[in-house]
Amino acid sequence: MTSESPRSRPFRQVDVFSDRPYFGNPLAVVVDAEGLSTETMQHYANWTNLSETTFLLPPTDRRADYRVRIFTASEEFPFAGHPTLGSAHAWLEAGGVPKSVGVLVQECGAGLVRVKHDAGQLAFAAPPLTRFGPVDESVRAQLALALRLPDQAIVDASWLVNGPQWIGVLLESAEQVLALEPDVIAMGDLKVGVIGPHSEGSGVDFEVRTFIPGDAMVEDPVTGSFNAGAAQWLIGSGRAPSEYVAAQGTVLGRAGRIHVSAGDDGIWVGGSAVTCIEGTALL
Repeated sequence: MTSESPRSRPFRQVDVFSDRPYFGNPLAVVVDAEGLSTETMQHYANWTNLSETTFLLPPTDRRADYRVRIFTASEEFPFAGHPTLGSAHAWLEAGGVPKSVGVLVQECGAGLVRVKHDAGQLAFAAPPLTRFGPVDESVRAQLALALRLPDQAIVDASWLVNGPQWIGVLLESAEQVLALEPDVIAMGDLKVGVIGPHSEGSGVDFEVRTFIPGDAMVEDPVTGSFNAGAAQWLIGSGRAPSEYVAAQGTVLGRAGRIHVSAGDDGIWVGGSAVTCIEGTALL
């Protein structure tokens, strides 16, 4: 770390994609990160041992309400979903007032991201996919090996890159998704999200699991960026309706709920957020 003089900074730990504390995906948020170096941010994100830690800063684009930098334990992301919603929640709780009623504009490495907020619900506009399309045969074979599935069990597989380098894998059912016992070593450096439909009457429409080999948590509890990419893929191909709810984190004892809706103003990915810890961090 650098020789910056530490001071107490407002801090929140927010549970995202759940209205029940400790049933979603936790996010560490340093609300005032002015003056911190990239090295210090990365070191602190590694120390929190969470899937992501964010740092809120004044915007450099006058159209934005705030700027966020998003770090995993090992790298900085230009965009990620649950950090976007959790950061928006923390910014609002800290007294932030958006320039436009009902919509925040977040500045991040991927550009400007709109975030709706209404009655405690937050939703971000799915960013455009920068890489989209079927994976090649060698990658598909690696996916089948890593997921311990026969090739014919994979209905489809596609790149869904919107910052993180996601590959989406579609299976025939939610039961198949829940039963997976993947070989993470065989995944190599692939970031893999798996999704399958629930039967009618289940209360949710899809089941999702995401795997990030080498990260602090190999299986992510709830993943906004993957769900954003999957929504564009599945709605665009007619495999999902224009509105649906996905569950994630089930096998980890979580109860994440991702609400997806598509309209003339794009695809929105949303859910609840609740602050579980509030205080200060010495940084």
